[in-house]
Amino acid sequence: MPKTVLVVAAHADDEVLGCGGTIARHVTEGDAAHVVFLADGVGSRSVGAASASQALRERKNAAAVAHRILGIQSAHHLGFPDNRLDSLPLLDIVKALESILEKLAPDVIYTHHHGDLNVDHRVAHKAVLTACRPQPGQCAREIHAFEVASSTEWNNPVIEPFTPQLYVDITPWLDKKMAALRAYQGEIRAAPHSRSLEHVEALAVHRGMCAGVAAAEAFMTIRMVRQAKKDK
Repeated sequence: MPKTVLVVAAHADDEVLGCGGTIARHVTEGDAAHVVFLADGVGSRSVGAASASQALRERKNAAAVAHRILGIQSAHHLGFPDNRLDSLPLLDIVKALESILEKLAPDVIYTHHHGDLNVDHRVAHKAVLTACRPQPGQCAREIHAFEVASSTEWNNPVIEPFTPQLYVDITPWLDKKMAALRAYQGEIRAAPHSRSLEHVEALAVHRGMCAGVAAAEAFMTIRMVRQAKKDK
């Protein structure tokens, strides 16, 4: 039965870095994929108001291109301040997210690892768990946390390491992930930077070899509920 998949990302490009191949696989298998971006992704940069406005338009346009490549049906830009999500009441973020959850009723949610260096990533993780409290009628039966190059591995690994249990084979979809990532050209850095095309592809190969396949994306499973079948 087709599923509704929702990626809750702090910034545009995190969805491709963290689970672009998995999204493309979901779409190929008949699932509907959607994305929510919590922060604007550019507000913390040292640019003027006009430049910031232009940078925001460019990032949204890049997201639209990436999403066409991956087959994402809709993107919701909440526009909270970049790298300042920890300065906002968590309730404000949760309520905005809850309104989208109510509309989409996702079966599967992908979001950030709570141990990332980037504060917006950590808040995104907490907002998802708060909005998806395991109450009767909660739609999301799976919640998985992804890694983001240049954030997950940059934090102190002793504090909260990324220790994946789920590996998704993206071998046939790695080219789509890389094509979608190239749409975010302004966010890509030259090798040997962690957020380079070379490293992202190498990470997919590394995660694949950890699981005995050519390329994979790795996740920490936060929650997975297997429901009983209803009597006919």
